[in-house]
Amino acid sequence: MGRENDEPPITGLIADPSLCIARDFSEPSRILIFLANDCVETLVTKANGGRRRPRLQKENRARTGSFNDMPGRGRNRAIEARAEAAFRSLIAESPDFILQRADENDFGSDCQIEVLDNGLATNVRLHVQLKGTERSLNADGSLSISIEQTNLNYLIAQGHSLFVACHVPTRSLRLTAVEAVLRQYEHKNVSWKDQETLTVTFVEELTLDRLARMAGLALSSSRSARDERIAQSQAIPSAFPDVVRDAMPAVNVPDDPERALQILEALYERGADSVISAAFDQFAAVFGRNSAEMGCCYMSEINLGMAGRGRPDRIRAGKVHFKAKLRTKRYLPGSLHYTIGNAYSALGDEKSAKASYQAAARDAAYMADPGMAAMCLKNLGASFEKLGNEEMAAELYRGALKMNPHLPEAHLALGRYFHRQGQFEEALTHYDATLFDDRDLGKNASVTGWRLNALFNLGQHREAFRAINLLLADANRELWIWSWCARQVSAFSRTSVAAARGALTFWQRYVRTHPDVSAARVDLLLTSFYLRSEGDEIGKDYTAFRAEFETHIAHVHPSEAALPWDRLGHWAQDLDDWEEAERCFRNAYELDGGHYGYCLGTALNFLGRHGEALPLVQAQADSIQPDAMSWFQVASALDHLGRTDEAVAAYRKALVLDPDYAVAMFNMAGVLWNRGDQEEGGRIFRTAVMQFPDHELSAKAQQDLPKLF
Repeated sequence: MGRENDEPPITGLIADPSLCIARDFSEPSRILIFLANDCVETLVTKANGGRRRPRLQKENRARTGSFNDMPGRGRNRAIEARAEAAFRSLIAESPDFILQRADENDFGSDCQIEVLDNGLATNVRLHVQLKGTERSLNADGSLSISIEQTNLNYLIAQGHSLFVACHVPTRSLRLTAVEAVLRQYEHKNVSWKDQETLTVTFVEELTLDRLARMAGLALSSSRSARDERIAQSQAIPSAFPDVVRDAMPAVNVPDDPERALQILEALYERGADSVISAAFDQFAAVFGRNSAEMGCCYMSEINLGMAGRGRPDRIRAGKVHFKAKLRTKRYLPGSLHYTIGNAYSALGDEKSAKASYQAAARDAAYMADPGMAAMCLKNLGASFEKLGNEEMAAELYRGALKMNPHLPEAHLALGRYFHRQGQFEEALTHYDATLFDDRDLGKNASVTGWRLNALFNLGQHREAFRAINLLLADANRELWIWSWCARQVSAFSRTSVAAARGALTFWQRYVRTHPDVSAARVDLLLTSFYLRSEGDEIGKDYTAFRAEFETHIAHVHPSEAALPWDRLGHWAQDLDDWEEAERCFRNAYELDGGHYGYCLGTALNFLGRHGEALPLVQAQADSIQPDAMSWFQVASALDHLGRTDEAVAAYRKALVLDPDYAVAMFNMAGVLWNRGDQEEGGRIFRTAVMQFPDHELSAKAQQDLPKLF
């Protein structure tokens, strides 16, 4: 059996004309029974058009005694039909929406309108509850209609939901946002949440322009939420915390321009540029991109651009926006030129930025404010600096500080000027005077970063590591901090024992936080080797450290692993554990070859494996490291291989390169003596004893060969 509109179906009628039984399918356990001859009971919708809760309404009729006496439709149905028709007619004219079918089970949303983007469907929908009334307008021309609180609760679950009212006598449509109703009652400070019905006042006319604004706001809000969902859904679990951390808080921009402007200005005053940028499209949908109200949005984008984070397309639009204001004569020209200069600077056009700042500086009224004048001079100085004129920049920074001695941007700029000149004490003086009020752009963290570099350069290692610990507190907000600190520590960690001690603690913390960074593990190992070489206790003997070494080296990239293996080999060499040293040196040589062959060849010589050692040390002496020590190892290998003439020649080359190489001279004398050339060998022994009288080999030669002396 067919049914009209959304009226609940009546089924299960029996043949007995005196009794009708109907099942209410919205509440299956409920059976409605009524006598046809006494009255007609029908299921109707409450006048507010909300969830259709079945109830019995008796309509008294004159008994005609005729079976042609049928139930009638209430007046409310006709009013609702007119409201729906008027709304459908308006939507049909809009290029921004398409009317979708109503919910099959209507609990408060009479229809959904889908937002179109250039005629394309988006699946972004606004939920609408339609109202209709024939009541007279209020004295102020507004329209009041009652709704059930449950309807409000139901619609608030969807963003940008609407109540639309049709005033039948004037055939006019009006709207109010569900959020506006919620806000209205919340501000009344009454216990409205306990009320079953609420009165909604409709003032604003529903027009195509108004719908277009709603479409833009709903679309931008939906896309922002969509992009965040996509970013989170595509992130690997290990990266998920970073994705969540970097997400901007969702801003619920109201469709009321006045309230939206109040929210925007409050955000801007708090320096929440990143939050404003994330909601840029929503504010643009409410105000219009070319409206005066968008000024704060464009300034926030320019601020972000000057910090390297803004969107160039919005910055260019902001530049056009503020240039247009110059023609209105309503704003202080200097202020506009200053902002335009910032836009040029954010876009990397420093010549144009400089010209704009100079135009601002020519506005006497603007420069009469010391705070504004100081910022203008500071930014003008920054343009000169980027254009290569650092001396002029420094003068402008000093001029800015005369205008405002506490201007943090000027102190930071002048501090960096002295930093580049190598005047680290002067730089620290300005860094210590730099304190930014806002944390949004990480400016204070930047100051600390430059400060710790100056401290390292001044040898104030303890203070530098304190600055690092302070900086790392912001590492989750500023991605550059860990890498910057790592570069500083790597550059200065092995310049003193004090620096190395702080560095070792830093690298242990870094590796725990970034276990996959090969270079950090290398620095950790090399810092430990440095401390040991300087006689500082690292709390581990060779066996314990080797176990730690093996753990770290497994995560080190092969291109960075040779040096740690070489350092470990030298520790083993110091312990006269030449087999262990040979193992370590061989790993280093196989990874990177080159000069690591010297240590491997030396170890092989000590192990008596001279045939393996010779090609390694010969390559060092011939080209890689042609120094006295390399030729000494060549001579040693040749001597043990019985190639004495070549050994003597190699010792002579070592002594030419280093005439004070005592062991080479004694060894050469020994080779000559042992092969029977006692005259030449004796002469060299006597020369060696005279040249190195305090050497231990002098005493041994005199003891073993007394007749020579």
